[in-house]
Amino acid sequence: MDTNEYEYAGFWVRAGASIIDTILTFLITAPALIYIYGWCYYTDENSGIFAGPADILISWVFPTVAVIIFWIFKQATPGKMAVSAKIVDAKTGNPASPAQLIGRYFAYLISIIPLFLGIIWVAFDKRKQGWHDKLAGTVVIKKVSTGSEPVKFESA
Repeated sequence: MDTNEYEYAGFWVRAGASIIDTILTFLITAPALIYIYGWCYYTDENSGIFAGPADILISWVFPTVAVIIFWIFKQATPGKMAVSAKIVDAKTGNPASPAQLIGRYFAYLISIIPLFLGIIWVAFDKRKQGWHDKLAGTVVIKKVSTGSEPVKFESA
């Protein structure tokens, strides 16, 4: 990989990709949830955390599996693809391993729990890594569009 073609994907690019992914996930899951539970799924103030088993599958299991599958086969979710970003191994720049990507997904919990500090960390880190990236040994890179500093991997 020619590292001069890539730069680290910063906070706002990644936030934009997340917004795209959230909208796409909603457009896919909302019709199924409304079909099964009706509009009260979104409007009932007295409902619990989960409306039932289908809610857990549609709202939690499906998105988790879909994201990890996109990461493994495309190195990115549709949102990251839209901004020309991808997830790679932080040391080599090669595609991250499935174990790294699964770990990265669940490391989001560690990034989110302390008031999203691990996510916000992307804005201040030299390599634009969130805590989940650091824990998984990954970085998010995108095609160069400005005069930013190119990506440097240890083996390069």
